[in-house]
Amino acid sequence: MTLSLFMVATALLIALMLRPWRMLANTPLVSPLLATLVILPWLWALPRLHAMPLQLQWSGACLVTLALGWPLAVPALCVAAALSGLIAPAESAELVDLAAWLGVVPATLSLALGAALRRWVGPHPFVYILGRAFLGTAVCVFTAGVLAQWTGHELAFVGTELSLVARWLMAWGDAFITGMMAAICVAFRPQWLATWSDTLYLKR
Repeated sequence: MTLSLFMVATALLIALMLRPWRMLANTPLVSPLLATLVILPWLWALPRLHAMPLQLQWSGACLVTLALGWPLAVPALCVAAALSGLIAPAESAELVDLAAWLGVVPATLSLALGAALRRWVGPHPFVYILGRAFLGTAVCVFTAGVLAQWTGHELAFVGTELSLVARWLMAWGDAFITGMMAAICVAFRPQWLATWSDTLYLKR
């Protein structure tokens, strides 16, 4: 728990120093923020609400980061983890691990990957949707899962090798949802994506 708490506290401190609440002033980001706080806690609480040999868990952190931007996504993900504890009670250490490995770590990796793609590939809509939202999500979620397993956060009742396979498959589930939602929002609701800009990506 010490490492998870350190990562969550550090990311939260940095995010709050950037004053993310300013992004909510006169912007449509309130809608994706409310959707995050309503839907994500249930998805994160789902493994504790049923008994299955393999607890599959969707992250959603990369989608939240695309929609809200990293400074606002980090506190939103932390609140979502806390709310999931109200839906399905859990120890505080488990909720901190949830916020760290399903929220903060993949969100931060997504931020770094997005910056790298803009720097080395360029701001193209195809790169944003396929590279950052789809393939980037798979890479970030799987990497976060591998790091979690490497630090001792293994999937219950599953061997190490099978855990890696399960994390790989779960990462692609995240990738399909994130890529699909990003494409829909780019086409119909670009104002719901804090990381999207018509001026930058469409050269308007």
